[in-house]
Amino acid sequence: MKRSRFTEEQIIGILREQEGGHPTADVCRRHGISGATFYKWKSKYGGLEVSEARRLKALEDENAKLKKLLAEAMLDNAMLKDIASKKNGSPSDGIPSATPTEPWPSPPDARREAVAHLRVEHVVSERRACRVIGADRTSVRYLPGRGDDSDLRARLRALSAERRRFGYRRLHLLLRREGVVINHKKLRRLYALERLQVRRRGGRKRALGTRAPMTLPQGPNQRWSLDFVSDTLTDGRRLRILAVVGDFSRECLCLVADTSLSGRRVARELDRLIACRGKPLMVVSDNGTELTSMAILQWSQDRRVEWHYIAPGKPQQNAFVESFNGRLRDECLNETLFSSLAQVRAVLAAWQQDYNEVRPHSALGGRTQASIMLPPCSPASRPLRVASGDGLRPALTQAARDGCDEEGRDGETALDRTKKRRQGGLAGNRGLYF
Repeated sequence: MKRSRFTEEQIIGILREQEGGHPTADVCRRHGISGATFYKWKSKYGGLEVSEARRLKALEDENAKLKKLLAEAMLDNAMLKDIASKKNGSPSDGIPSATPTEPWPSPPDARREAVAHLRVEHVVSERRACRVIGADRTSVRYLPGRGDDSDLRARLRALSAERRRFGYRRLHLLLRREGVVINHKKLRRLYALERLQVRRRGGRKRALGTRAPMTLPQGPNQRWSLDFVSDTLTDGRRLRILAVVGDFSRECLCLVADTSLSGRRVARELDRLIACRGKPLMVVSDNGTELTSMAILQWSQDRRVEWHYIAPGKPQQNAFVESFNGRLRDECLNETLFSSLAQVRAVLAAWQQDYNEVRPHSALGGRTQASIMLPPCSPASRPLRVASGDGLRPALTQAARDGCDEEGRDGETALDRTKKRRQGGLAGNRGLYF
């Protein structure tokens, strides 16, 4: 707006001359103004004092500043809405959208493209566009000098599509096996740029008591852990899977799937497994009805294998197989729809082979379970025995409750106590905690 060469005091003085009796034409000619300007001043400042004119001028200036600020704020708001709409996937030439085939760019690249879009669409300066989106002008002007990692990123996407539940650490191990030498920090950056993060399937946190470290076996066949996993076929039928894990190498020894698995069936599967891999010194399980049945107790007594039951309600005492169950459900069962038992068994057999021979295990330093060999002086050959009345026999143990002895009573095994209790021979004897 063009600024007037007359102040408020001068304008009011000119109006006072005309009010004093001087002709309007003479006043306009004397001060070099037009008649239109004189009557415009008269409509605006007529009847005002100098102080009131100054106050009116100040109000006009303040109103102009507020209008300018409001216009700038509205423009900033419009630019932010434009960026938000493009970020949600609207078609645009300047702002990228999230598509299944094209990953999101990195934040610096996205900011550069956003600034360029705002400068073109809203005709603003680079300084203002950077201020609106909170970007640094140096980062916007920076030209990256990194090399092209398109081949590596393509291979990373292919591996993550094949191993959907693998994080960047296990993918790093797989790439190292293929001869790709890359820093883990760079791989994590590329992993994040490709939006390949695995969503965690967390559960409700519960209060924990005092923890004690679990004794680790020193060789194969020292301790096996077993448990059941449930799933459903597409027609609604329920199925159960018996999982047996070797605690030393974390190897999956067998996966048996069927609609029902009794204690006798579990005993037969263990016999079949022993014929192939040898007899374990100890088996750890929970207190399920199949595993506390007479068939399992008799099998443990006949095969002279120690069977240890964890405390009721304490699955963390059987941590190896519980961790394996989580991997089995996350990487196999949740990723596949089963229509028949034959399909279940075929998929489980392929996944078991992949788990043992290909999948890297973090607890084994990135090695596979099948690569773990027996140490030269392993105590695995030393049997674990307990003393009894008629000599050494394998023990059938139960994790002790508070105030209860876990060594057994008078050298009796759990099978002997179970038989006596069923025959009414031990009144009031608590025996095992089934």
